[in-house]
Amino acid sequence: MRLIVTGGGTGGHTYPALTAVNALRARLESQGRALDVLWVGAEDSLEGRVAEANGIPFQAVATGKVRRAKNPLRLVSPENIRDMGSAFRGVLQSRRVVSDFRPDVVLATGGYVAVPVGLAARMARRPLVVHEQTVLLGLANRLLARAGARMAVTSESTLKLLPGSARGSAVVTGNPVRPAVLEGRADRGAEGLGFEGHDPDLPTVYVTGGAQGSVQINSTVRALLPWLLERANVVHQCGEANVGDLREATRDLDAAQAARHHVTAFVGPELPDVLAMADVVISRSGAGTIAELTALGKAAVFVPLASSAGDEQRHNARHLQEAGAASALLDEVSAERLREKLEPLLTDPDRRAAVAERAKGHGRPDAADRLVDVVLGAEAT
Repeated sequence: MRLIVTGGGTGGHTYPALTAVNALRARLESQGRALDVLWVGAEDSLEGRVAEANGIPFQAVATGKVRRAKNPLRLVSPENIRDMGSAFRGVLQSRRVVSDFRPDVVLATGGYVAVPVGLAARMARRPLVVHEQTVLLGLANRLLARAGARMAVTSESTLKLLPGSARGSAVVTGNPVRPAVLEGRADRGAEGLGFEGHDPDLPTVYVTGGAQGSVQINSTVRALLPWLLERANVVHQCGEANVGDLREATRDLDAAQAARHHVTAFVGPELPDVLAMADVVISRSGAGTIAELTALGKAAVFVPLASSAGDEQRHNARHLQEAGAASALLDEVSAERLREKLEPLLTDPDRRAAVAERAKGHGRPDAADRLVDVVLGAEAT
C-alpha cells in the first residue's frame, strides 16, 4: 500500500499521524502486505523532524497560514496575502508530489500544510481521509471536508459541525493514542522517577504543562503546595527553567511533606508508569492530552491554554466538565480556584473514581485501529 501522510505544525497534529502510520504498518504486515509511506509537510518543521526520527521519507512543500480576524478588512493583510501565495505554490508542489508518488490513499491530520496536500489529492482523484483531533473543527479540516474528504472525527459532537456533504460518510474514531501510554504500571512509577519520598497511602497528583512547562500552572500549583502536600504526593513536571524555583518552594515545609514533592524538568520514557500511578492530573487540555487521559480513565483538573487556536482547549475542557468527566479552570486561574477543584477529588476516593470512570467513557484507546479501518476502507473505494 502506498500512503501519503500530511499534517503538522504542532504535536497535536503530528503525533496522531505517526501513531496511525505505525498502526497501519502493523495491520498490513499482519496481512502479509507492506507499507510504502511518504510524509509531506512544511520545511524545517516538527513533522519533518518526527518523520526523520522514525525513518519515514519526507518531502517539504510551501504552505501559508490564514490569520483570522473579526474585522474582515484585516484578513486582507500583507502577511495573509503573502501566505496565500505560498499556499497556492504549495498546491502546485503537492500536485507534483502526488502525481509522482501515486498514493492509494492520502491521510491528512490537520494544520495548514494539510490544505495544499489535501487539495492536490482531490485534484488527482486520490482518496483523501482527514482526521480531526479536537471537538471543534479546525479551519484546514473544514476546508478539506468541503472538498470531498472522508472525515474521521474524535467526538460525536463534531459530526454536527461538518458540512452536510461530509456528514453522511464521517466516522467517529477518537484520537490515536501512542500504545506505550496505555501500557504503564503504577508500581513502577515512583521507582522510575527516583521519587523516594512517595507515600503509597496518599493519592498522587501529576502536574504537567507540556515539555517546556507552563509558567501559569507552575505558579498556581506553587502557591498551593503547603495545602496540597498535606494531602497528596506531587510529581511536578515543570520545564528545565523552573526546576530550581519549585524546589525552593518547599524549603520551609515539614521534611516529610517536602519529600512528597518530586520536581522534574521533563518526564521521558517513564511517562506511561507515571500516568498509571497518578490519581489526579493537572494539565492543559490539548487534544492529545485529552485523548491520553480519557483513554486511561484519569480524573483531571484542566487549565486551558487561553491562546490555543479557536480557543479549542477551553472548549475541550468545558466539554468534559459538563459531562462530569473532569474539572476545569475555565475563567479565573488562581490557587484558591484550583484548591476548590482538587479538594473533592483528593478527599473523596469514590467521587474521584466516578469522575475517572466518566472520563474513561469518553476515551477511545482503539482510536488508531479505528482510523486504520477508515484508511483501508478508502483504499478499497
